[in-house]
Amino acid sequence: MTFRLSAFLLACGLTIGTGTQASEPECQGRFVNPITDICWECMFPMSIGNATVSSGSLPDTENPSSPIQFCPVPPPVFQRIGLAIGFWEPFALTDVTRAPFCMVNLGGVSISAGKLGSGGGKRQGAVNTGAFYHVHWYKYPLTWWLNIITDLGCLQGGDMDIGYLSELDPTWDDSSLASVLAPEAFLFANPIAQGACAADALASAVSKPLNPLFWCAGSHGSMYPFTGFVSNQASPQAASVLLSERMDYKLHRQGMILNSVGADTAVCYEYPSPIMPKDRYRYQMVNMYPDARRCHPFGRTVMAWEAGHATPASRQNFGYLIWRKRNCVFL
Repeated sequence: MTFRLSAFLLACGLTIGTGTQASEPECQGRFVNPITDICWECMFPMSIGNATVSSGSLPDTENPSSPIQFCPVPPPVFQRIGLAIGFWEPFALTDVTRAPFCMVNLGGVSISAGKLGSGGGKRQGAVNTGAFYHVHWYKYPLTWWLNIITDLGCLQGGDMDIGYLSELDPTWDDSSLASVLAPEAFLFANPIAQGACAADALASAVSKPLNPLFWCAGSHGSMYPFTGFVSNQASPQAASVLLSERMDYKLHRQGMILNSVGADTAVCYEYPSPIMPKDRYRYQMVNMYPDARRCHPFGRTVMAWEAGHATPASRQNFGYLIWRKRNCVFL
């Protein structure tokens, strides 16, 4: 991680601040403990084919009907035989912060970058109750580190690394620029489309979100636009979860995240998903107040857990662990 992080910062002309920079009041954070801060029950349900071998408290997604899969390998005349398994993996970390370049999940250090990322940007419709946050996305291959799943075909390997910094993205604080990446956002910026999100909020509260309502983030608001602006912030926790979900969707749209599919033969590969399959993701708070007891489907209301996860003195710095459903062929 050290080499990759240093190389990334060098390429961007940035440096990590220490001393007074790390203790600035607007930036808070702590390192995530990969053992005690993780909701290990969130790996379940686990399945072989469509048979559940270890159940969990949260709903599962579709799985292949057959436990035995034949996957083509180049050249196409050859095939490999494997076991179709399904599980939930800790996939990524997100920082959600009001302070530019505040690395919440890296101990609360600040990156010295001058005024980069501190611009106000533009948004559609000024709302007095709104807020703006930056989001950082980290690759977090925890199952690889701990050798929980040992097959290379079923693992996201490598080191922890910074995958995305919203401060370096001019579209994150400009709704007009963001519309280039998601022009369909204009179709859903109306009361009828947003009213339909009530169904998604209800579905995610009792089970899992509705993929056909892809523009909805359940009880948290709208997935569009792909910016850090939140209109009518109900609570900092709800806003921070919403922006973690938006960043996930944005990276899908940019082709930076591939998804597996729980279907026969299709389970052999990973695919780009310009429309994020919401039901294949969960979120768990890890900063500033880790909640190792539970995780939640995308879109599920924060009302059940937000009490005790912020204080009146909070600088509104949050960290989340993103869980992803993984279907693969175990050799």
